[in-house]
Amino acid sequence: MKGNARNWREVLPVVALAAFGLIWIVPMIWTLLAAFVPTTELLNDSPLVWLQSLHLGAFEDAWQVAPFLRYYLNTFIFVFGLLAIQLVTISLAGFALARMDFRGKDQIFFLFLTQLMVPASILILPNYQTLAKLRWLDTYQGLMAPYIASAFGTFLMRQAFKQVPKELEEAARSDGASWLQVLWHVFLPVTRAPLLAFSIVSVTYHWNEFLWPLLITSSVEIRPLTVGLALLTASSEIGAQWDQLAAGTIIVVTPIVVLIAVVQKQFTSSFMGSGIK
Repeated sequence: MKGNARNWREVLPVVALAAFGLIWIVPMIWTLLAAFVPTTELLNDSPLVWLQSLHLGAFEDAWQVAPFLRYYLNTFIFVFGLLAIQLVTISLAGFALARMDFRGKDQIFFLFLTQLMVPASILILPNYQTLAKLRWLDTYQGLMAPYIASAFGTFLMRQAFKQVPKELEEAARSDGASWLQVLWHVFLPVTRAPLLAFSIVSVTYHWNEFLWPLLITSSVEIRPLTVGLALLTASSEIGAQWDQLAAGTIIVVTPIVVLIAVVQKQFTSSFMGSGIK
């Protein structure tokens, strides 16, 4: 009886994970089939007919209907431009909160922690009103502005900087290095793991960002991929042509899926390494 109970405890987690994996992968399989098989045949014919009907026409049609090349450019500018700014702000803020002494430091850090508990959707209206006064609506800086100061990134870098041995800092300071030189030459080289972990989280999150870009953008010149796909879905030119909708979805998600597949091992090791002294 004890052996059977032990076997069930080992088998049940595997079965549960397999069930969740199946639930997750079924929509992906349907999207792939819908993109490569004509809609009428996908809904009415057998799988053998599907294999004989595979084609790339839906991708060509979707690419012609929507300016995906421009959407890609906008998304790259938004995602990686924002990441470059965030790496600067979280490094400076994390360093100040971890290694410098000044009045109100603990209170400022508490405000950062409080921001982590505030849903981003609550701040949409005040952010929109602020950008409207600055005349930053439908601009790249308007897209990036609410995310420049990342509370999560600041917290992550603060914890990483606190683990750096104080002897390294004292040695650099005794050689006459300024605080910025200490940060650049001592702290950043030994905290690459949390920087990489944050970079991957930031890129994947903002690549999939939808609500804020939908609200802030109104022209093709600024609109990112997610908003472009939503407008493609609602357009009268596409209607209920599921093959073109599925093809558009694959066009949008393929780069980020490839990125995650390539850096998955580094991503896991980065988060594990960021907590090791």
